[in-house]
Amino acid sequence: MDTDLLTTAEAAAHATRARQWLSGGVAAVSPAAIRSWASRGYLPRAGLTETGRPLYRLVAVARAERVTRGRALRLVGIPEKGPFGLGGAAIPRSAQRKPESGTTIPDLSVGK
Repeated sequence: MDTDLLTTAEAAAHATRARQWLSGGVAAVSPAAIRSWASRGYLPRAGLTETGRPLYRLVAVARAERVTRGRALRLVGIPEKGPFGLGGAAIPRSAQRKPESGTTIPDLSVGK
């Protein structure tokens, strides 16, 4: 099996790690959410397991998590606006710093 292919449970665990980092451990992604992303077209299936269950590419899971992140974080009380659009509470003040004069911050958003 290809190492970048994930089962539904593995995809949920991967997306949960990202969401919990951004939400301070509040938000999680369930396997049902992964199935919902797939049925809504956010997450394309990349293959099937030997038992016929869907597999997803790691990069596609990361993209789907990013696309669905805003609403999910709002549901747990974290505003969408803030540094890098992650929500004001997502990045602790101690980790935030202003760029040195003359430098620019690259736009790292996906899908633009």
